[in-house]
Amino acid sequence: MSAKKSTSGQSPLLSNEVPSVYEIPPPRGTSKDGISYTKDFDVKFLKAQREELEARKAGELKRATRLEDEAESLIEDGEMGDVQFDDEGGEGDTMVVQRDLDRLLSSQARQTVEEIDEALERIKVGTYGYSEVSGLPIPRERLEALPETTVLAAEKVSGAGRR
Repeated sequence: MSAKKSTSGQSPLLSNEVPSVYEIPPPRGTSKDGISYTKDFDVKFLKAQREELEARKAGELKRATRLEDEAESLIEDGEMGDVQFDDEGGEGDTMVVQRDLDRLLSSQARQTVEEIDEALERIKVGTYGYSEVSGLPIPRERLEALPETTVLAAEKVSGAGRR
């Protein structure tokens, strides 16, 4: 791997320096089921990751749909301008708050689905498992915990990447 080297002894992730960027190795090949493997990530690992990503995607889609349905049913079940001022109600419109919360959570689930789709695409093209910031391989343990991640933990902590 070739890289630009940092000139100071301080970690570039903890300073204002730009971190070293490594070239992602080209895929060594593609399996019959469309998995592009590299020297760091074999077909068996990538297949397990793809299965996990697909399962997570199905769960997030189900969650997003359920939350959207709940938000819609809140709208249908009552007038959104109704405000409760009794012992059980608060001073605000609880239905509006709940509807907005359901919509926010649904939006987050849909964002996760997009990130999963991007990870599935990276498995196809052979860039899965490499940091989009530095190009270094992401540890398998991190990928197993967050299969849609795109950065090393140190890069995430420094604010360099999305997830």
